[in-house]
Amino acid sequence: MKQWIGFAVAAILAGGCTPPEVTEFSATLIPLPTKWEKASDESLCITGQWNWSVDPSWEVVSPVWQDWLQVDRMDSHALAVNLKVIQKEGLADEGYELRVSKEGIEVFASTETGAFYGLTTLRWMMSTEVSGEVALPHGLIQDAPRFPHRGLLLDCCRHFMEPEYVKRMIDLLALHKMNVLHWHLTEDQGWRIEIDAYPRLTEIGAWRTEADGSTHGGFYTKDQIRDIVAYAATRQITVIPEIELPGHSNAALAAYPWLGCTGEQMEVPHDWGVFKDIYCAGSDSTFAFLETVLDEVLELFPSEYIHIGGDEAPKVRWEVCPKCQRRIDEEGLHDEHELQSWFIGRIGRYLEAKGRKIIGWDEILEGGLPAGATVQSWRGMEGGQAAIAAGNDAIMSPTSHCYFDYPVESTDLEEVYGFEPVPTDLQGSGRILGGECNMWTERAPQHLVDSKVFPRLVAMSEVLWSQPEQRDWSDFRLRMERHYSRLDAWGVEYGWETVPISM
Repeated sequence: MKQWIGFAVAAILAGGCTPPEVTEFSATLIPLPTKWEKASDESLCITGQWNWSVDPSWEVVSPVWQDWLQVDRMDSHALAVNLKVIQKEGLADEGYELRVSKEGIEVFASTETGAFYGLTTLRWMMSTEVSGEVALPHGLIQDAPRFPHRGLLLDCCRHFMEPEYVKRMIDLLALHKMNVLHWHLTEDQGWRIEIDAYPRLTEIGAWRTEADGSTHGGFYTKDQIRDIVAYAATRQITVIPEIELPGHSNAALAAYPWLGCTGEQMEVPHDWGVFKDIYCAGSDSTFAFLETVLDEVLELFPSEYIHIGGDEAPKVRWEVCPKCQRRIDEEGLHDEHELQSWFIGRIGRYLEAKGRKIIGWDEILEGGLPAGATVQSWRGMEGGQAAIAAGNDAIMSPTSHCYFDYPVESTDLEEVYGFEPVPTDLQGSGRILGGECNMWTERAPQHLVDSKVFPRLVAMSEVLWSQPEQRDWSDFRLRMERHYSRLDAWGVEYGWETVPISM
């Protein structure tokens, strides 16, 4: 396996080196762990090699973990510190304990995921300097995330991103204990996923002619997608695909015009915005198409959830489409908003029969929320509140704090850190699953994405992992200053925290 992000990790026993200054966990880790108990004033010096001992049930993933703590600047004279990864029942699914003592380091977890996060915390404690040494204080970290859904939406439709870049972003998510890549794969401006039954989706829909006459596009083959999904799984990242419907579908309509209400031929758009042509809700062939597409999607993505979009779907075509109007009459619907709810509900039931659940943007509330659907609230917090009140789950990603395509003039690092996903007046039986930061790419081709996402994703990682009473902006800023050396070592081309002061 190729290691996309690596820096030297080495360890020897405390007696074998000149102890450097002790690095306190609370001064360096992001996100901040739930609890740290110092055992003594003694410390463990880290500069050489690991002597691994892994619970037998996890031996199959041990090579991945050793790669994660890769030693690429070996000290041949160094003695090995004991690193034990031990299964311990009763901890949270993603929780872990990390103990540092004179005997070495022990990571306890109930699950493979928890063990991985414990090792990730250890990785954060390593020096990024070529000859760096670290002294770890003796003590115990007890840690677990606040929310089960901690994600980044990556829009690879407006601007295509190379598979290697997607893997690199997966590494960066894992290093910050984020656990979801929401992969936006279909859009007006490009269809990015290979579908065997409908080859024109990538022959036509994956490419567009820009205003200057150049061609932009690309798509991911099934083998590339399988590779990326498998790679993400080794980093405890779930990849959730988004297949937009009924709107944001012009690339598909350009490939197969019969999917729209008019049947007219169109080009894949090169400009941004909301387009009036969407999937025809009155045509049975639309649903045969979507079900076939989703069948192939399910073969590639084992995720519990499939994101179906549902946002920004103008109804102007449906209002004058005889097939759509007939559908409204036959189904006893009142208007086009209820037709969209029926559309989403039909797709949701199809996926439910396949053992999956749907996520949709907060527009799926309009016309009635389909049973079992999770709402991703982006137009403020109200969509999430409405979902909870209806007994559904919600993911919070409002434009006010979570849209990383926005410049820092609109949303700076401090504002992201101040985000609270749970409203104070929340009522209902649904759950806030967590949140996402959204990286839309209308104005951010691949080479600019780093500078949009970082350092803001670092702040969001603590918002979604740590408890609210732990958060302190001044303390975070100090830890963030230390973290920039890691981002440099990991090759992240981060942007500004806030608007620079003019001199």
